Amino acid sequence: MAIKTVFQATQLGWRQTHLGRLLGHSLRRFDARVLTLMSHNMDVPLALSNLAARGQVSAAHIHITRHLPLEGARLSHLAHSAGMSKQAMGDLVTQCEAWGLVTRNADAVDKRAIKVQFTPTGLDWLAAFERAVAQAEAEFKESVGDDVATVVAMGLEAYMGDYVE
Repeated sequence: MAIKTVFQATQLGWRQTHLGRLLGHSLRRFDARVLTLMSHNMDVPLALSNLAARGQVSAAHIHITRHLPLEGARLSHLAHSAGMSKQAMGDLVTQCEAWGLVTRNADAVDKRAIKVQFTPTGLDWLAAFERAVAQAEAEFKESVGDDVATVVAMGLEAYMGDYVE
């Protein structure tokens, strides 16, 4: 019994330290920092800033910010781009619509389809998101050094290669 326990302890440690887990934890840390920065940003509408400060805006909501093109997109495209189900993305869009970040309008090409688009408030949110990402990246560089940050970025870009979401 003791041998099996020692084997498990030594052989299963990789589950805590493999690259995918480190990337996942790093992404959650980065997103949390971006949301914190946004919650303290005077350019973010007060209601949204308060929601972010109270933890009502989550990393899941950032998927809309990251993936919604400026010209808008159909819900199915947005969900695919974010790697989410259409139903889950629909729920996020409904919340963001209630907060005034996005609207749903008839698609100009196909009137039967619905297109999700940023509102003016949503564009302000997107601008604040851009500044928060830039600051979080600068903090990352300060934490690990410019050389390591450059190598990490180059490594991740090389790893992504031609991968398309």
